[in-house]
Amino acid sequence: MSTVRGAGGTRELSPGTALLGTVVGVVSLLNGLLLAAVNATGNLLGPWVSPEPLGQGMVGAVMLGTAPGLFALARCHTWEEARTMVWPAVVALAGLSAVTFLNWDSLVMNRGGNIVSFLYSPGWLLVTTALALWAVACAVRQPRQPRQLPDGERVPVPGWSKPLLAVLGFSWSGVGAGLLFLPGYCGGFVPWEVNRADAQALGVWALTLGVGVLGTLAENDLRRSRAAVLSVPGVALAAGLVLAIRPGPVDWASGPALSLLAMLLGLLVAGTSGLILGRAGRTTGTEAVRTG
Repeated sequence: MSTVRGAGGTRELSPGTALLGTVVGVVSLLNGLLLAAVNATGNLLGPWVSPEPLGQGMVGAVMLGTAPGLFALARCHTWEEARTMVWPAVVALAGLSAVTFLNWDSLVMNRGGNIVSFLYSPGWLLVTTALALWAVACAVRQPRQPRQLPDGERVPVPGWSKPLLAVLGFSWSGVGAGLLFLPGYCGGFVPWEVNRADAQALGVWALTLGVGVLGTLAENDLRRSRAAVLSVPGVALAAGLVLAIRPGPVDWASGPALSLLAMLLGLLVAGTSGLILGRAGRTTGTEAVRTG
């Protein structure tokens, strides 16, 4: 794996953006674990009423899977290392906040339900909205800072993988946009029963994954994109585990179910290979510096 010398300077990551990674990482880890574990067992828990727990369980699985990348974001030193994770976080947080408000009538605090979900619902609304505003403020402010730090070695994305990553990224983005903006129509292609809130929330996360993959492709640097790359296999594994625990509601003979498995496998392969190639590239760059 070859490395190249970066051109130009980089921007120092602000303490607020690093703290955002830690806070959102903790929130994603705890909420993702709770939603995935409870809903995978068939007991509905979440901010809105759903016809089938699996939808909110998958939302929790993606939150759980992205937590490692968010913690890695908190350890970044420059904006260029963090932005491939920050922008997907903005999409996820702003999207979930918007979806929650758009489905106001479906919230458990308005419709009624078990006491745990009734208390969870307003907390979800407040936390996602506050974090969304924080994430947007960080993402808008950071690029305006001057370049002050020297750039390091870069580890380009292998040329043979770029078409595959483009297909994977546009697939997730297309599915996400369809579920988010046409939930009534595209929700019918989800291989289990969902309502409007479920379809749009799943659409937000699918769009987030697409933005992350395409952002990594555009960055063309596995060293800088490590935080984003680290979250991808986690999402695939967590989502696959939830589906394995609760396979009953899924129409496995349908095309959408097979497509979902293929897209999750794509995330797993892309993320794992990206971590391996990035580590190999950093090792090669370090050895080159020592030899020089």
